[in-house]
Amino acid sequence: MPQQIKFGTDGWRGLIADDYTFENVRRVAHAMAHYIHKHEDASKGVYVAYDTRFGSRRFAEAASEAMASTGLRVKLADDYTPTPALSYAIKKFGAAGGVMITSSHNPANWNGVKYKAKYGGSGTPTIMKQIESYLDAPVIMKSGGKVEAFDFKAPYFEVLKSFVDLDAIAKANFRFCIDVMYGAGRGVLSKIFSERGISHVEIRGEVNPLFPGINPEPILPHIAALQEATVREKAHAGLATDGDADRIGAVDERGRFVDAHKCFAVILKWLLEKKQWPGAITRAFNTTSMLDRMAKKHGRELVEHGIGFKYVCDVVLSGKEVLVGGEESGGIGIPRHLPERDGILNSLVIANVMANYGMSLGQLVDSLQAEYGEHHYGRIDMHLDNAVKEDAMRRAGERPAKIGKLQVSRIEDMDGMKFFFETPNNGNGADAWVLIRASGTEPLLRVYSEASSPEMVQDILGEAEKFVHRRA
Repeated sequence: MPQQIKFGTDGWRGLIADDYTFENVRRVAHAMAHYIHKHEDASKGVYVAYDTRFGSRRFAEAASEAMASTGLRVKLADDYTPTPALSYAIKKFGAAGGVMITSSHNPANWNGVKYKAKYGGSGTPTIMKQIESYLDAPVIMKSGGKVEAFDFKAPYFEVLKSFVDLDAIAKANFRFCIDVMYGAGRGVLSKIFSERGISHVEIRGEVNPLFPGINPEPILPHIAALQEATVREKAHAGLATDGDADRIGAVDERGRFVDAHKCFAVILKWLLEKKQWPGAITRAFNTTSMLDRMAKKHGRELVEHGIGFKYVCDVVLSGKEVLVGGEESGGIGIPRHLPERDGILNSLVIANVMANYGMSLGQLVDSLQAEYGEHHYGRIDMHLDNAVKEDAMRRAGERPAKIGKLQVSRIEDMDGMKFFFETPNNGNGADAWVLIRASGTEPLLRVYSEASSPEMVQDILGEAEKFVHRRA
């Protein structure tokens, strides 16, 4: 009996040599090929790329061969490739779709298969459900398929360089520390900066599929090396991308972590004030309310949606003009570029923001907090037995009047259970809230919180953790 394969928000992930096997990768690839034959123009072919994880190249070859056996023409990356580089090639050259072998920010013993649709972004929920429905369908066998090597990075370099003002970045004379976390972003930003004489240093750029001591996720504690290097190198910002380079994290000149929410706000400031492009702002249910305040000030529509970048794609594909959209985990997309997360582009944009305002990253963040109020954020990932996870979600769904000692003022349930609290917000700071949300694919509960001080965030997370474990 075949192992069960369950898709998450962007595709399928599994433990290498447990459920993530060559056999199952071929099953997923066949399902994706089946979808292309049924719903897309199969004559346009499919693109396949891979990151630096253990076995990714071989898994990509297996997926390519499986898809070619169905009659598809496959272009396979000739080197480690950032996910947004694959997405850009799909959109630019008009492929029917694409496959990325990556497990993004997961630990080293994981790998995965992402599907990228013809528009150059994550498959919509409808597309992903259709692909999942073909997992056990009869394999399509047609002649005419072939696999050939392709360089997805060269066109990507060119579009990155055209999107920002590299002359302004060079003239600003800022220094940058780049942390690619042993991932597929290796050498990309560094090459662009080197060509323009922009002062920088790249760390953790060697290929090491063990990701020694970290998960390739640009959050604490995994970016401690970037914090140290940014201060040591006297850089004005540290910029980090995750394992497949579609997400961003950052560090300011003092070594302070700049989370994805503040990265989003820094980028939004530039888009609203300097570029003044039209469009709505979209954000996931678990992201900062500072974005709402920025949207209101500039008279822009703010669209809140479920968690996962596929929901940003849904809004873009609905026909609504979108300026920028993003999620809590560092995935921020500017649809003028792609309906896709792009950690490398966002790193370049942050460098451009710094140049245009003449401020270090820390100064930019401080100015935003001064203008829109103190917004601080925290998250804990609780690895639990499914029974404990389900019990916690059941009790949260009963809409309790209190979470521990904290009095609930209102509740929202778009994606998980979000509780707002009757707590002071330090004048004009963030309203305090906690979101409790269960993973659909893992024995994992994520708890997110925002408030007007770091201390309040930690207090709220502590009360939520007690609630999950039923401690009074």
